[in-house]
Amino acid sequence: MSEVPLSVLFGILIVLVFLSAFFSSSETALMTLNRLKLKNKAKTSKSARLAQKLLEEPDRLIGLILIGNNFINIAASTIATITAFKIAANNGISPEATAAYGTILLTLVILIFAEVTPKTYAALHPERIAFPASFILTPLLKLLYPLVWGTNLITNGILRLLGVPKEIAEQALSREELRTLMKENHNIRPDTKHKMMINVLDLEHIDVDDIMVPRNEVVGIDITDDWDEILNQLVNTYLTRLPVWKEDINNVIGILHIRTILPQLSKNTLDLKGLRKVLRKPYFVPEGANLTKQLQEFQRKERRMGLVVDEYGEIQGLVTIDDILEEIVGDFTSEPQNRGRHILKKEDNEFIIDGRIQIRSLNRRLQWDLPLDGASTLSGLITEYLGDLPNKQTAMRIGNYQITIYSVNEDNVVEKALIKRIEDHSY
Repeated sequence: MSEVPLSVLFGILIVLVFLSAFFSSSETALMTLNRLKLKNKAKTSKSARLAQKLLEEPDRLIGLILIGNNFINIAASTIATITAFKIAANNGISPEATAAYGTILLTLVILIFAEVTPKTYAALHPERIAFPASFILTPLLKLLYPLVWGTNLITNGILRLLGVPKEIAEQALSREELRTLMKENHNIRPDTKHKMMINVLDLEHIDVDDIMVPRNEVVGIDITDDWDEILNQLVNTYLTRLPVWKEDINNVIGILHIRTILPQLSKNTLDLKGLRKVLRKPYFVPEGANLTKQLQEFQRKERRMGLVVDEYGEIQGLVTIDDILEEIVGDFTSEPQNRGRHILKKEDNEFIIDGRIQIRSLNRRLQWDLPLDGASTLSGLITEYLGDLPNKQTAMRIGNYQITIYSVNEDNVVEKALIKRIEDHSY
């Protein structure tokens, strides 16, 4: 080496630093690759297939890269030392001082050009580095396989002695982690589909109580009513399914699908006996049932409507499969008689809203964020906030919403409220 010119030694150092940068960036790039994207690209790209194969045995890949990187860095240190002593001999400089300065300089060069810079670039653009590198690492792994195998054998033996298992269980994403991942990557899919996927995950945190039609709002048929009144209700209803009870909603005797009586209605031959004959056995849903599980239950039992009951069997409300689907896709049914009364827009950010509306539905339709951790209806939210019986013209502020009670019925329930969203968050 003493006969080798300085220019050649510097050239060797530059090549070694470049090779060190290659191994460093390859490791970061391969470990940063998105496995799902890689799996799809492997169907059409040879380089992606090679990268996927390398990642199937990460211990061997890391062993190869570390062997290569350490060999290169040690070789670079050796060449740097020889270069330093050669410079010292030619210029009458202390070998110790030259070696010290050379070590510091080489450390900075390797740190900047062989570690931080290439690894940062590889982390930002993993495919640009990983795919070409796989063409080099694949044959290199075959060439150095005995050395890599021996290194891994010793390493795994030490790990076993320390009580560390070689196989680490793959950790699946939790529901919340998946939700966060989807929210952070909202630009990779259309807004509508993205929102639907988020809503599907949110179903896990919603109960039937949050979306059901409350007991006092359930529309149904009381078979003890006058027959002409029942016929009039059947002819004019906008609903396709109606619960049928005797005197009280807790005495439900069945569920009526309007389609089953249309022929008799059109011929004016329907009577009470015929009505009872087509009733389907009612389906009951326990209070507090999770929406995800309830959707599966509706599908498994081929039902579209369920009556929500508490622990004592008292009916608390009614939930349909449409209500659950609307939590995913938004409002899609058309019920003007029911929906038109709920929200009346007056001016910008000012609405007259029916107190019976579900807060979840209100938030979804107007893109609001009224609290969901308490009452399920607007009337319940206002009463809960007041801590007293509501009175007309009483005003309050909940978050960024100015709420004024518009009307109250004889049961001290808020019928309508005037709500204005306040953009200025200051009080």
